[in-house]
Amino acid sequence: MLATPDIARVAALVGDPTRGRMLTALMEGRALTATELALEGGVAPSTASSHLEKLNAAGLLTIARQGRHRYFRIAGPEVAIALEALMIIAPRAEGRAGQTGPREEGLRRARVCFDHMAGQAAVRLLAELQKRRWVRVAGNSVAVTAEGETWFEGVGIDLKALRAKRRPQCRPCLDWSERKYHLAGSLGAAFLDRLFALRFVRREAGSRALLFSPRGAAFLENLQAPGVRAPRPADRLR
Repeated sequence: MLATPDIARVAALVGDPTRGRMLTALMEGRALTATELALEGGVAPSTASSHLEKLNAAGLLTIARQGRHRYFRIAGPEVAIALEALMIIAPRAEGRAGQTGPREEGLRRARVCFDHMAGQAAVRLLAELQKRRWVRVAGNSVAVTAEGETWFEGVGIDLKALRAKRRPQCRPCLDWSERKYHLAGSLGAAFLDRLFALRFVRREAGSRALLFSPRGAAFLENLQAPGVRAPRPADRLR
């Protein structure tokens, strides 16, 4: 008999309401303690620990230890992508229909999706990169063009280092709220890290929402920043 993935086991783990709330809280990309996750799950710390051990044993979470403390986080981008996909098809808890994604306007505009940017801003970004022919999108694949490499490196992203990683450099991620693709993979993560480093964006306290500075908003609008040279139109692929 051929071995098949045990989807039912993973579904049962994620399907528990308490564990679902904990996993959703970790989608911000930060590591949280068991006490913090107990508050997110609405359960006692002892109960939270039991849930977290099950998620860790299944490979959905990883644990980082610092001194006496243990911090939990999503095990990797594959787990985060699966959770984001579940958010797309999951019914709203209050039973409302018609609006997809989060109710909060800030989360709909821009938010953290594990380690990359999601929301309206991220969808517009990928569309603009494609329009300028700095990336090619075909089905479930995204590739950076030669002109796109010039732009990303001008922003300060080391593409050579990203290519050396085992993680795919580019991949499209279906956006929970927009139902269109945004940029994921190691390039999506590096791009968000660069926005943080340039202080173009910051996290809203206690939320996955991202807040852009005036300079950051201007950068996303025209994709140009001090020291960044955009490829000339004549250089683009025909």
